[in-house]
Amino acid sequence: MKKHLVILVSFLALTSALSAQDSLSVRRGWTFGVLPSVAYDADLGLQLGALTNIYYFGDGSAYPDYLHSFYAEAAYTTKHYGLFRLSYDSKYLLPGHRLSVDLTYLPDQMCDFYGFNGYASFYDNSYAQQPADHDRAYYQTRAYYKFHRDLFRFSADLQGTLSKPWYWNAGIGILHYNVGSVDVARLNKYTKDESDRLPENTLTLYDRYVSLGYIKAAEANGGLHPYLHGGLTFDTRDRQQNPRRGIHADAFLTYYAGLGNMADYNNLKFNASWRHYLPLIANRLTFAYRLGTQLNLAGDCPFYLNTYLNQLYMQRVIYEGLGGANSIRGIMRNRILARGVAFANAEFRVQVAQFRIGKENFYIGLNPFMDAGMVVQPYARVVKDPLLLELADPDPSNPEAFYDESRLYAPHLSAGCGLKVAMNDNFVLSIDWATALDKQDNAKFSNLYIKMGYMF
Repeated sequence: MKKHLVILVSFLALTSALSAQDSLSVRRGWTFGVLPSVAYDADLGLQLGALTNIYYFGDGSAYPDYLHSFYAEAAYTTKHYGLFRLSYDSKYLLPGHRLSVDLTYLPDQMCDFYGFNGYASFYDNSYAQQPADHDRAYYQTRAYYKFHRDLFRFSADLQGTLSKPWYWNAGIGILHYNVGSVDVARLNKYTKDESDRLPENTLTLYDRYVSLGYIKAAEANGGLHPYLHGGLTFDTRDRQQNPRRGIHADAFLTYYAGLGNMADYNNLKFNASWRHYLPLIANRLTFAYRLGTQLNLAGDCPFYLNTYLNQLYMQRVIYEGLGGANSIRGIMRNRILARGVAFANAEFRVQVAQFRIGKENFYIGLNPFMDAGMVVQPYARVVKDPLLLELADPDPSNPEAFYDESRLYAPHLSAGCGLKVAMNDNFVLSIDWATALDKQDNAKFSNLYIKMGYMF
């Protein structure tokens, strides 16, 4: 817990020092600063790096709106996940329109893979441990539910007003995935403890899916996917950051093209979300909930694209599939992998204390929450491999040991509570604790996430 307190104190000291300078006067010209990029994620580990956000306010006539925002971040986590991002945002470069541009590279040596169709694929935590005996060392390792995934992303998104509160959105982008088996030799270079080294013949669930054809050869190594999307947004929120009342809803289509050996993987996806913020006690208690879905309307989609949740414009670094800090807290990252999914989040946002430090307004908040997700469009490819059945259960005559179709549409549930420390309603340090309500979703009872801002 000492590590978490150091992060909290550092955050408060840095943000207070930066904003205390001329905080009540109109900003003009350029402002910028460099801060440490520090976070913690139960799935990704401790994140360390640096970030900067550069704002241009011009003559100050638009303040507190900025004319241009440039953001850069470079960081790495203790679980071999990298984050390198450049982004630009402005409502003034093209008058009457909001332009957002994003360029991101996300290398991931140990990306999570738990099979298709959520609960229908059996999860056994013992296979994620180092071997209990050498005879089983080839699969009973921390890499069993992992694969290698590097993602390069470029996007350019434009939003315009139809008639408030209605907005139109359009955008283009490219996703390039490089996927494959876990690079055992590379991971062993970072391992100091001999007992933590992976066997050279390490077998993963991803490898088995490839060898059995459940992941087809054409999609097994990734590919290049240009895309375009467009849709509508309805927005009556009282503020963009930490809203207290209003609705934010959107619906849009995304068309992905497949190039080269991915020519057979053109597909059309539909996304919709509904966020509602209900004030129960003014400036003290808000009930917030979010409903969302992503469906495959046409064409075939490679498995790795189904781990990505489409967005109309980028507000975060990554939008992983269902499970993890950005979708269902407490449930393992990418636990729910299917052609189509639905999810829900509900939480109370309580301000338990409000105070001032110098010229800055602070509050401390709590937000008890419950998250849920489920399969709505399953994969048709059902895993009934004898080896996998043997690993999942000593009795290979029990097919439900690995694949239980009766739970295909069962909801995955988690619950938890968050601690928020906010300054001026814009800078929000978030410490969330969550647990899955079914051990098939996570054998760990306690999962911690230290991030910036609310999840939605």
